[in-house]
Amino acid sequence: MPHTTTPDGVRIAHQVQGEGTPLVLLAGQANNHHWWDGVREDFHAARSTLTLDYRGTGESDKPDKHYSTELFAQDVIAVLDDLGVDRADVYGTSMGGRVAQHLAARHSRRVRALVLGCTSPGGLHGIERDSAVSRSLVQARPGAARQALLELMYTPAWLATHTGPYRTLGDPGMPAHARRRHLVASNQHDAWQLLPRVRAPTLVVHGGDDLLNPAANAPLLANRVPGARLHMIPGARHAYFEEFRTVASPLVLDFLTALPQR
Repeated sequence: MPHTTTPDGVRIAHQVQGEGTPLVLLAGQANNHHWWDGVREDFHAARSTLTLDYRGTGESDKPDKHYSTELFAQDVIAVLDDLGVDRADVYGTSMGGRVAQHLAARHSRRVRALVLGCTSPGGLHGIERDSAVSRSLVQARPGAARQALLELMYTPAWLATHTGPYRTLGDPGMPAHARRRHLVASNQHDAWQLLPRVRAPTLVVHGGDDLLNPAANAPLLANRVPGARLHMIPGARHAYFEEFRTVASPLVLDFLTALPQR
């Protein structure tokens, strides 16, 4: 698997599929590129897709030192530089959407179009999940926390007909220190002051029934990013992009392809 070495010496694994204008797909917290399995092919009629394993995940290095969403964005830039990609479309979901905010605000020349999915501006302005939801994710009873996360990701109807494997529940090979550092990176994200600097055409997408990253964050982002469009998917939970792919993928692709190539 190809790797890029970042300026601080960390090797980042990356994966390219398809042909055409590159679309960078950014996964959620403590997940590797498999987050996008079964979905990325939806874009290959018009785009190539570029994913990466965040530092701490997958085939990338896993140093036990400070991580941040800004640093993850810098890793994306290092990969783009290594591949000779000057500009790309960027689609980030969950923590990947937080990383995408830094990319679009701090490296505006490199982002042609931006899609922010099931994410938050973070900081004091972000809407935090209910405390009961947070408690459900740290239950001691074996399997209880995993089941709670599944039910936050997907609707009961979908879970009843899809038995897995589930690619959105975290990278099982992550060491404990990397998991902790991913959690801190996501929790410390605060892009509120940066968002007005985003110049790329932006689409904000969110599941209407998302409790893991509350749906109220979507209009906050859409109102904060200049000219952003908002689309809520009724009935969808956090993993809207997978369960509701027949709605979400065409929505994103139509948004990207309708924009002028500039």
